[in-house]
Amino acid sequence: MTKHLGAAVFVIAAAYLFLRSRRGLALTAIRDNELAAGSLGIDIWRTKFVVYVITGALTAMIGALIVRQKLRISSDSAFSVNDWTAFVIFIVVIGGIGTIEGPIIGTLIFFALRETLAGLGTTYLIVLGVVAIVVMLKAPKSMWGYARDRFDLQLFPLGYRVRRKD
Repeated sequence: MTKHLGAAVFVIAAAYLFLRSRRGLALTAIRDNELAAGSLGIDIWRTKFVVYVITGALTAMIGALIVRQKLRISSDSAFSVNDWTAFVIFIVVIGGIGTIEGPIIGTLIFFALRETLAGLGTTYLIVLGVVAIVVMLKAPKSMWGYARDRFDLQLFPLGYRVRRKD
C-alpha cells in the first residue's frame, strides 16, 4: 500500500513540476492554439513527443505495480471497460478535467461511494451514473471547480498571472 501511495505522490509531483516548467507552458500554448504556438517558436512535435514519453514511463511504472500486486494478469482484466475505462471517466467527470486536484478528489469520492455501496452488488454502477449526472447538472465545473470557485482554493497553481507592480 505504501508503494502505491509513494507512486501516486511521485506521479502527482512529476506532473506538477512538468506543467510548471517551460515545456508545460509550451504545452498550454499548444493546447490553446497550436498554430499560434508554432508561430511563437515552440517545437510542437518535440513538446508532444516529450509528453508522450513521460506519460508512457509513468504509466508503465504504475502498470508494473498493478501487475506486481495481482501477480497474474490477463488481457480481459487489464483492458476491461468496467474495470478501468468507465471508472476513470467517472473519476474525471466528478473531480474535474484539466486540473491536478480534480482526479484526486474524484478518486476519493469514487472509492468512498464504492465502499459505501459495496453491499448493493452491481447496482452501485447505476448509483455512480446518477451521481455523475447530478454533478454534471448541479456543478458543471465539477466538484473541484465548484470548491475552487466557492472557497477560492488552489492547491496546485498552474496558471500564470500577470500582476501589476505598484
